[in-house]
Amino acid sequence: MRGESHRTTRCLATSAVLSALGVILLWLGALIEVLDLSMAAIASFLVVFAVIEMKGKWPWLIYAVTSSLSLLLLPNKTAGLIYALFAGFYPILKAVLEGRLSKAVAWILKILIFGVGAGVALLLAQFLFLVDLSWLWENWWYLLLLVPIFVLYDVAMTRVISAYIHRWRARFRFIKF
Repeated sequence: MRGESHRTTRCLATSAVLSALGVILLWLGALIEVLDLSMAAIASFLVVFAVIEMKGKWPWLIYAVTSSLSLLLLPNKTAGLIYALFAGFYPILKAVLEGRLSKAVAWILKILIFGVGAGVALLLAQFLFLVDLSWLWENWWYLLLLVPIFVLYDVAMTRVISAYIHRWRARFRFIKF
């Protein structure tokens, strides 16, 4: 029983640190508005670490805490909104879809879920946070540019996951989960 208690304590402490780092990254995205999308994507890589190392409820906990705190504390909610509606849970979703489905079906579902998340984020930004997106609705075809950006994000995440597992993981084994 003692071993499980130590594991829980380590996972909880690591989750708290990763959540704090996520909020800091999202805060940087809110501070420098040009970086809001980039910081949401970078903060999602913290969840990747939790998916690989801690598994179970811990990645969800990091996602929930980081999303909640960023939406409560950030002066500009765009980065927090992007994280909460897509980037934060995407690493968990990616692991589940790629682990259980064929490549083609996984890609179709990932793109559909991205589209829904991006659409909800845009609508909430416009109507809840009063962000002026009239230029985007007039040039709706700009939204199609988000698909190749998402594909690049997914490929980059896959490469970072591979690099972490095959090259860097041994260096981070000072914490045994």
